[in-house]
Amino acid sequence: MISKKNKVVLGLSGGVDSTAAALLLLEKGYEVTGLYFDVTAQAAASGEGRQKAEKAAKELGIDFVYRDAADSFERIVIDDFCRAYAAGRTPNPCIVCNPSVKFRTLLEAADELGAGYIATGHYASVRFDEVSGKWYVAAAASVRKDQSYMLYRLDQETISRLLLPLSDMEDKTQVRELARARAMGNSEVKDSQEICFIGDGEDYKEFLRRRGVNSRKGHFVDAEGRVLGDHDGILSYTIGQRKGLGIALGKPAFVVDIDGENGNVQLGDNEDLFSREIYSEDNVIVDEALLTGDNVTAKIRYAARPAAVKAQLTDGGRIRAVFDEPQRAATPGQSIVFYSGGLVVGGGFIVKA
Repeated sequence: MISKKNKVVLGLSGGVDSTAAALLLLEKGYEVTGLYFDVTAQAAASGEGRQKAEKAAKELGIDFVYRDAADSFERIVIDDFCRAYAAGRTPNPCIVCNPSVKFRTLLEAADELGAGYIATGHYASVRFDEVSGKWYVAAAASVRKDQSYMLYRLDQETISRLLLPLSDMEDKTQVRELARARAMGNSEVKDSQEICFIGDGEDYKEFLRRRGVNSRKGHFVDAEGRVLGDHDGILSYTIGQRKGLGIALGKPAFVVDIDGENGNVQLGDNEDLFSREIYSEDNVIVDEALLTGDNVTAKIRYAARPAAVKAQLTDGGRIRAVFDEPQRAATPGQSIVFYSGGLVVGGGFIVKA
């Protein structure tokens, strides 16, 4: 008889990463159940994603369960996505979804099925420190593929039950070879790079407008507030953007700031995008001693390289991060994530200083 400790509910998208994760779990003797959930009513109605995941489960020879998470996803993720852009911020919906929708759905299903563990196909790892008694998300073996940044908001209960089978994979080639060796039908399927709740052929600006988000019009201004021209709406811009500004100044210009209240978009030189001091709020702190200690690094976006930093907690509950080297285009709404020895020790949403 398989014990509860050997039962795991795996987030199964039908893609090659989650399929490879299932194969590795099965090799280790786990009883795996694949779970797929829809995030929009339209996706649930079409059933396309569910069918793809269920097909993968059949090829794997594992049980399959389905959940409709559209209501909670709408309330938690999509509403936040719309509010952020309307305010001139640039959100990362996956970071919002992971703790409150994706992993919560996995945990609820695991409890219902009597499973001790949950798992996903993320490239990251989990570690337990016996001295502090705390669980940590940690970086994957592959620096290029590492997704620990996306998981920084997970709580202790979630991390303590989390298995990440792809933690030691060096690259996607290894994952595809594993799936190919087991004759999995999705071994050659390309990765999706789109936002999961925005339909094919629709960009995020069209989605937001369809949702009634007002793309506040305003002025292009310089650092002193002098008007340089007009723009058609702040939804078209993000910090660091150079192309597609719709204004000619006779020299390269970059978006330096977006004011969601008055609709002004500040332009400047590339040098104006660099800052050593960055603040975050709505923070998740795993280990305050490590966060504010020595040899800490941080990333201000998913694809950035970790950079040396000194983190301090402010009286207002913010984290003040002072980097050794200036960082380019710190963007309100994105996250700053802190590491110590490869462990995720905290993080929060970037705000204006």
